[in-house]
This record gives sequence, structure tokens and C-alpha cells, in this order.
Amino acid sequence: MPKDTDKNLFKGKKVLVFGLGLLGGGVATTNWLLKHGAKVTITDLKNKKQLAPSLKKIKGRVALKLGGHSEKDIRENEIIVLNPDVSPKNPLVKLARKLGKQIENEATIFYKLCPKPIVAVTGTRGKTTTANWLAHFLNARYKTIVSGNSYVEPMLKTLDKVNKFSVVVNELPSYHLELFSGGVKAPEVVITNIFQDHLNRHGTIENYTRAKANVFKNQSAEQNLVLNYDNKWTPFLLKLKPKAKTWFFSSSSLPKRAVGIFYKNEAIYLQTDGLAKKVLKVRGFTDKWGEHNLQNLLAASLMAHICGVPWLKIRQKIKTLPQVPFRQEVIYKDKKIRIINDTSATSPDGGIAALKRFGSPHCVLIAGGTDGRLDYSEWAKMARRRIKPENIILLAGSATEKMLKCLGRVDESQIFDTLRGCVKAGLAKACKYPKSILLFSPAAKSFEKFKNEFDRGKQFNALIRKEKKKWTQR
Repeated sequence: MPKDTDKNLFKGKKVLVFGLGLLGGGVATTNWLLKHGAKVTITDLKNKKQLAPSLKKIKGRVALKLGGHSEKDIRENEIIVLNPDVSPKNPLVKLARKLGKQIENEATIFYKLCPKPIVAVTGTRGKTTTANWLAHFLNARYKTIVSGNSYVEPMLKTLDKVNKFSVVVNELPSYHLELFSGGVKAPEVVITNIFQDHLNRHGTIENYTRAKANVFKNQSAEQNLVLNYDNKWTPFLLKLKPKAKTWFFSSSSLPKRAVGIFYKNEAIYLQTDGLAKKVLKVRGFTDKWGEHNLQNLLAASLMAHICGVPWLKIRQKIKTLPQVPFRQEVIYKDKKIRIINDTSATSPDGGIAALKRFGSPHCVLIAGGTDGRLDYSEWAKMARRRIKPENIILLAGSATEKMLKCLGRVDESQIFDTLRGCVKAGLAKACKYPKSILLFSPAAKSFEKFKNEFDRGKQFNALIRKEKKKWTQR
């Protein structure tokens, strides 16, 4: 638990939680602030009825200013804590900054107060799997906890129990990193990759990449930064002049000057001083986990090695790597069909990874959702290459409209307003084949019809269970 002096930073202070939300992070933040003596006011665009699931979980007395935000709330509070959905460019946040208010989010609070070493994992794709696999490897030597995503507990829900652990592995999305500056503890860092994402928030991929780069802003020369040599945005990150020792991972090879690991002939090699040494045998790994997970394995195993876990221990732990829910997860399998829940594919690149792994003439794809100002041309090329036009099922939404323009060959009868309609149609098509795959990989966000991608994934699983009797008796 943080020191008493640290906890007292919020004791008696008037704190405005700017956005409660329905995903759990706002509740965890509010409860943590209440526990440590803050006088909390909650403001949110949603009303009391809409926020009822979150409000009933709050453990203490708070003032509620719902149905909108006001300048008065900014002026009357000393500390403003932003929900991830609230942009630092919001006019009221700008006012708070102008008035000299202390502005935080759950990540800045966590990093300022966490008493244990932190390994941060960020990037566009693979950060949840990499974070969980890294923790899996680190557990061979240290007692490790994972925090910071919707698959595990929110950061501030874990803060008061981190003293039971030796190391924290923390997953960080770009919107948590926007406020990283002076006073934020510098972690060891893994950046899995950079692809187009969240452009509705950041405007350009350059701005998005700079937000990601904030994670290594405060690092020292004694710390470590792991980067993806294969990713085209890595040179951009290097131009930002990180101070830490930089390591690379690659699924093919590394130049002699680079320090890091690479994959070759179903083995992983560590390269230092221009010399490569085989450290892991990974025969059959890509067949089991897919090519995209090879990069997650490289990133996680390299950082585990940097943190002091022997390669022998890493090799042993590869045999028991956990399947992270909602990430190309096989939720049902028999002799005739495999059903894949990849709801966490919230961008075109995520969808492409799933299509590369599962796409075939007997694969039925369910995709579509909310647009984040992303380009679907490459996704559409891969979909046309790997999936028959009649086997593409789309859930109506703003991203789906873009998909349709890029695909150009999908009949209107294959577009549905509900996920239930998509699932029923997808199963009907898949069951026509003697052996098939039903792939739910939206390649888009979910906000038009669901709370988030995890709510979407849970609903998909529920629909599969509901329809099970019908399609297992085919």
C-alpha cells in the first residue's frame, strides 16, 4: 500500500471525477478516492438511471452532478480526475488547466503512488496478451500482478494490494498516457506495435504514436525499452530519442547492430554484440497460436529475460501459456465446427490478423461496428482474399458502411441490425459445410450497440449458447 504521506495527497481534498462510465474504471477510481478521504463529486453526461449499474457499486457518499458538465464543478474542485473517455482537449479540461487545477487520471495516480517496480505494456495490437504472458513468465521468479485493462481489475482497484507482490505488469492504452509527464514514475516498457487506431481521439497516427511514446518519456539510461523491429512506426519512436537501453524483437531477423531477439526456423535467438545464440525452441507455436501471437511471445519473453527470468524457465512456461479471453478465443469446437470469439479486434489490423489465421473457403466471418476514423481498404482486400463473399456477415454500424464501400460484393441480405441476426445467419451458413469456422472478428469498435467490446463478446457467447441445441443437432 502507498505510504501514509502519499495517501494523504487526497485526504480532505475536493475531487471531481469527470466521467463515471459503465466499465468499472470510474467506480474503482471513485471508491479508491473515497477510501483515502477525498470529498468526491461525480459528473457525467449520462443520467442517474443510465448510470445505475455503476452508482450502486460506489462505497460511500458522493455528490452527483449528472446529465452534463459545468464550469462551476471545475471551479469548485481542487483535483480533476478524468475518465478515459474525456479528452484533455475538452474545453472544461482546458479551463481546469488554465485555473491551475491538479489534473489526473487513474494511470497517473497509480504510477505516482505504486511502491513496486512496474513493467508497462502498450501498443495497438497484442498488449493484453503480451501483458498476461509477460506476467506468466515473470511468475517463474517473482510474485506478479497484472493491472490496467478490462480483462483484469482496473488500476486503482489493485493499488492498495500491490505490496503483496514483487512486480506489477501494467497495460496502458493511449488515452491513459496523454497525461504522463513530470512526477509520473518511469516503468520498464514494452511497445508491441503501432497501427492506425483511435484516430477519432488523436486526429492523426503521428499524434497517436506520440501519446504512446509518453510511456518512455521519463525513463533513465538504466532502464529498458522493448520495441518491435518489424513495425513501420518504430523509426518514428526512435526519432523521439528514448533515453533507456533499447532492445528489439523481430519475427524474421535483426541487423547485426541491434540487440534483442528474433525468430528463425521455429527457434528464438538472442543477439548481443552482433552474435546470435539460440535460446528457445518453439516448434509448432505458430500452428497453435497464430503468427500474430509469435510477436506477442517475442515481446513478453524478451522483457522477462531482461527482468532476470532464465531462458530455461521461460521455455518451461511456454507450455502453459494462458488463453486470454476474447482474443481469437476458441469458445466451441467439435468435429464439424470451430467458433472463434475475437471481439477484441477493434481495428482493421486486428481483423486482418484473425483473417490471416482463420480465413478459408469454409470460414464464415461476422464483422462490423463503430467507425473510429479508420481505413478499411487493406482489411477489405484480406477479407476478399480469405472469405467467400456470401460468407461475410456484417453488423450494421458506421464502420460497416466503410467496409461495404471497400468490399463492394456483399448482398444487403447479409447485413443485420442485431448481433443475434448475425449469429443466426452465420451459424446457418457454417452448418452447410462438413467442416467449418465461424469467426467473430468485428475489426471495429462497438459503441453504437454495446457498452464496449467485452460486453459485445459476452453477448456473442450468450447467443452461441442459446443457439447451441439448434446447430449441434444438425
